[in-house]
Amino acid sequence: MSRLTDLIAQARAKNPQMGADLEREFKALSSRLSFGLNFERHRPEAVELPQRPVRRGDKVRVLPERGSTKKGDPRLWVVSKIVKEGGKKLAELDPLDAEAGTADAQKVALDNVVVVAEFRDTIYPGLVSTGKVARGGDKPCHTVINGENYHVLKALTWTHRGKVDAIYIDPPYNTGAKDWKYNNDYVEGDDLYRHSKWLAMMERRLLIARELLNPADSVLIVTIDEKEYMRLGLLLEQTFLGCTIQMVSVVINPQGTGRNNEFSRTNEFIYFVMIGSAKIYASADNMFDRDERGDDVDVEWRNLRRRERESIRGARPNQFYAVFIDKATGRIHSVGKSLPDDVDTSTVKAPSGARAIFPTTPKGKEMLWGIVPERLRYLAERGYARAVNDNIQFLNQGTVSRIESGTVVVSGRDEYGGVIAHYPAGTKLLMPKTVWVRDSHNSQSSGSLLLKLFISERTFPFPKSLYAVEDALRFFIKEKPEAVILDFFSGSGTTAHAVMRLNRQDGRRRQCICVTNNEVAAEEQSALRAKGLRPGDAQWEQWGICDYITKPRVQAAITGKTPDGKPIKGGYKFTDEFPMAEGLEENAEFFTLTYETPVAVSHHMAFARIAPMLWLRAGSSGRRIDKLPAKGWEVVEAYGLLIELDRATDFLKAAGKAKGLRIAYIVTDDERRFQALARRLPEGVEAIRLYESYLTNFAFANGD
Repeated sequence: MSRLTDLIAQARAKNPQMGADLEREFKALSSRLSFGLNFERHRPEAVELPQRPVRRGDKVRVLPERGSTKKGDPRLWVVSKIVKEGGKKLAELDPLDAEAGTADAQKVALDNVVVVAEFRDTIYPGLVSTGKVARGGDKPCHTVINGENYHVLKALTWTHRGKVDAIYIDPPYNTGAKDWKYNNDYVEGDDLYRHSKWLAMMERRLLIARELLNPADSVLIVTIDEKEYMRLGLLLEQTFLGCTIQMVSVVINPQGTGRNNEFSRTNEFIYFVMIGSAKIYASADNMFDRDERGDDVDVEWRNLRRRERESIRGARPNQFYAVFIDKATGRIHSVGKSLPDDVDTSTVKAPSGARAIFPTTPKGKEMLWGIVPERLRYLAERGYARAVNDNIQFLNQGTVSRIESGTVVVSGRDEYGGVIAHYPAGTKLLMPKTVWVRDSHNSQSSGSLLLKLFISERTFPFPKSLYAVEDALRFFIKEKPEAVILDFFSGSGTTAHAVMRLNRQDGRRRQCICVTNNEVAAEEQSALRAKGLRPGDAQWEQWGICDYITKPRVQAAITGKTPDGKPIKGGYKFTDEFPMAEGLEENAEFFTLTYETPVAVSHHMAFARIAPMLWLRAGSSGRRIDKLPAKGWEVVEAYGLLIELDRATDFLKAAGKAKGLRIAYIVTDDERRFQALARRLPEGVEAIRLYESYLTNFAFANGD
């Protein structure tokens, strides 16, 4: 509809009456909303690629002159020819979607145009390593990818489709304060379409995220504040049909943020989308009741009489019977037999010295007991059931099992004959509540101030609390020792940091993929442009989020040293306390996304940039084959590569001896030979045909 309003404005300029009539009918139609979330699916976003060489046929924008702080020309052009005149290279440009040679065609200095990729374009991604840090031995590598997150998500459809166990994202909150861009322009607070632009941006990414998540058991975690939480909730409902979705409120600023004539905000929200059989793992902390975390916790006694409306006598067999109470002590004397529905309770005789009670309400309505008589006898004999003023209570099966296994400590019997038992401090498993109140979740002390310890005076707006991210993930990946976690709005890199700390706590081998662009903060861009700098210049890129914040933070967390080589001061708190200067025994590698051509890929000319993709798909562990093997094949820890089929025998022998081999990449255009080789691989090794698998994936992944 944003396009339609532009057309109406043009009509009004030429014919005011027609424009007014069209606008009236448009408003009438737009007011007829169907049920559910309605928003504009705006034209696909576009991203500028300043480090990509300009080629004939490229889609480009014209940049403002160096030193100018004005906005660039938003129009898109096609490079029809690159020529050399007067010692300078010029690009001959035709308007996009227009025939070549029209009056609008122009010549522009080659360094004044930038390649643009729209999100409806087919891309063929590659990766270039920009550094790594290794302290984790043979552990899988965490990866930080600098690139437009939509395109990186597309790249991951080839390497990680259906393999991601958890996604944690902290997307822009759409505050109107230059916190995100749409088509290279900041979305201002007075933009009439800022909500629909935000939803269109999020929907495109969530649809791909859905392809990456394991459909059998995975979770999507999204943080948000009050600006978009209602729209986000509906978008998640529409995108993840049939999944269990819950929203949690997290106190991140107990002091509150003062606002004019508004309640002081102390919290934000987290959506949990549980896919397939995703399970919330209970812990000793329910995130709310502080006294249940550090002290002994008494066992919970439950009432035996059922209270649901449908739990009336006759609704279930064997659960209506007499419980006999000792008249002298008030304790359970014995348990009667199940009574048929037609037996009058007044005919039941109690043993000598006892009286009978039944599961009846204070008004005399006959209900049911919660368990059958045989089970109650077992519990009563062992002190796991008791009578408190004629109210029969019992311990559930989980508690009884923990008593008998020694997890719950019994210290005696109470006056009612029941056991006195408690969970030692920190051992009772609790389900988290929907309101989280934890000192560790304070976004200033555990977010901004903590980040400064790692990257000194470098600043990043509103980083998440490290411990809050850690807690949110732990509930779902606690029992997944090799979980793959993805964050495609990674910002300062908190998610990677949290995953590394979780690994230290239980000695596991989880890996995190972090995706961020290298956007320079809005307040710094004008000053840089005034100096004649542009995106793509080394002096510009050094201030970008990825190079200036994310990579240094991840590296510092592993090495225990700040970017200037000094030991990090201070220590981690809460779940796992130790000096930050010790670092973490993990591996991480940093990459920049590249854009390849199908011809270069299929003719091995882009192999150096495709190589990291092969390694990622094989699990990001062990050595990487970075060059085409001179002998025609190579096998490393996780995967093998065969480029000369005449050397297949040697390749297959090496593959048979390799331990932990996951994938065999076979380069051939002959499907029959590929299948024949695939059948000879060791059991459990996946065969992938290059470059057919790669090229086909991205050709079909195209679309909006």
